[in-house]
Amino acid sequence: MAVLDELIRSIELWMRASRKHDVNAPNPELDPVLLVPGIGGSMLNAIDENGKTERVWVRIFGADHEFRTKLWPRFDPSSGKTISVDEKIKIEVPEDRHGLYAIDVLDPDMIIESEGVCYYHDMIVEMIKWGYQEGKTLFGFGYDFRQSNRLQETLDRFASKLESAYASSGGKKINVVTHSMGGLLVKCFMALHTEIFEKYVKCWIAIAAPFQGAPGYITSSLLNGCSFVEGLEAYFFISKWSMQQLLLECPSIYELMAAPSYKWETIPLLQLWTEKKDSESGKSSILLESYDPSKSLPLMVKALSNNAVELGGLQIPLPLNSEILKWANKTHELLASAKLPSSVKFYNIYGTNCGTPHSVCYGGQGDPVSDLKQLLFMEPKYICVNGDGTVPVESAKADGLDAIARVGVPADHRGIICDRHVFRILKHWLKAGEPDPFYNPLNDFVILPTAFEVGNDNKDTDIHVTSVKEDWQLLFQNNCQGNNNDDLLAMVGSLSVSSEGKDGLTDEAHATVVVQTDCGKHVEVSD
Repeated sequence: MAVLDELIRSIELWMRASRKHDVNAPNPELDPVLLVPGIGGSMLNAIDENGKTERVWVRIFGADHEFRTKLWPRFDPSSGKTISVDEKIKIEVPEDRHGLYAIDVLDPDMIIESEGVCYYHDMIVEMIKWGYQEGKTLFGFGYDFRQSNRLQETLDRFASKLESAYASSGGKKINVVTHSMGGLLVKCFMALHTEIFEKYVKCWIAIAAPFQGAPGYITSSLLNGCSFVEGLEAYFFISKWSMQQLLLECPSIYELMAAPSYKWETIPLLQLWTEKKDSESGKSSILLESYDPSKSLPLMVKALSNNAVELGGLQIPLPLNSEILKWANKTHELLASAKLPSSVKFYNIYGTNCGTPHSVCYGGQGDPVSDLKQLLFMEPKYICVNGDGTVPVESAKADGLDAIARVGVPADHRGIICDRHVFRILKHWLKAGEPDPFYNPLNDFVILPTAFEVGNDNKDTDIHVTSVKEDWQLLFQNNCQGNNNDDLLAMVGSLSVSSEGKDGLTDEAHATVVVQTDCGKHVEVSD
């Protein structure tokens, strides 16, 4: 049966294309990759006046005390830079391993790995399997994430990193991979230093970038703080209150607020349950009031007007910083004006299927807000939209650039850079590892082509394929001792092909395909 023969030949082609090899040997032909993390994704060291260096971000033990004394910042509007309250402390990012050390495991002293501190670790390990080599084709760029995404000092360091990576790889253009706020930093650099960006960058892949902000997450973080790690570890780490005080003086956080000029399909709101008294009847009623981003800012200013901390015997006021708001507005204008050079390819991966805070509500019908200063001590309630748990899909997709592709992956904000689907997409776009010509990142499954499609073998025959149907199911993960088959899954699927010849007769073939991966792959086909 001609069609069944073609079907079997197609399966053989797919099996050869999908065969896994260990690619541990460095591949000098790969284009270099530069990894850029998001907020909180870079290790930070504090250097005191005597030159003593100590890691202050990230550390679990003694974290809160060191965080307050060495990382709490003050914003300088004249320079746009945030500096530590203790001006004798200098914050630096370690450059070991060509920048990768600072963005790999953020607390190397932890005996048990934690998702909260293993940042790009899984991706670095995966890329080395594909043939990347640290310092030759794989580099990292860590930065002081407290600073503005357009701070010239940071952008100068980024330009130097691009130049050094370009030189170390033998003059090859760089594939930049960013996560979260790293996408805003790169977009600011692209807008301000277009010629340098075009000279050194081949493509840019943004993952979970909050291009139009992360409104719900940032609003509640400024009013109530946030936790960097969850669960038991949170008790040993930095308190939400301590984190809040840092965020109030960080331009980067204000740059993650809802972009003022963006026209939201779903407008992010600040909602308050308040008690209103009728002046005529004297009766009270509880109402839910909603404020869009521009109208919510004055409320946040009032809520934080008396906020202050005590450090070193000094009382330091920490309201919502109006100077940082002005600075952040100019950053938003810059981001909105950025253009992608025609020679650079841009790809966008964003997280989906997670309830993501978008609007924030305080109070309730039985517990109305009587004083805005109460907001700092109230538990926020969220109105969620689709996203990665931090960045809404709408914001992540609205990059304003001419993208080659935008792909949504069911993953949360931190987990997306450890996600196997994302690894497969990156591998395909970067043309790394074993070629997989039948993979389509937009659908994220292997397309099993017929031999007609692969070799055009049917062009001189009477056979014309009218339909191909396939249905694959991943059954279980198979671990083979002595072989590195960790990523291989046993699969079962059904396929059907129908064709119509010149005589008008229809020929059909149906097959059930079982792919076994137990220490030597084989396929069973039954019709």
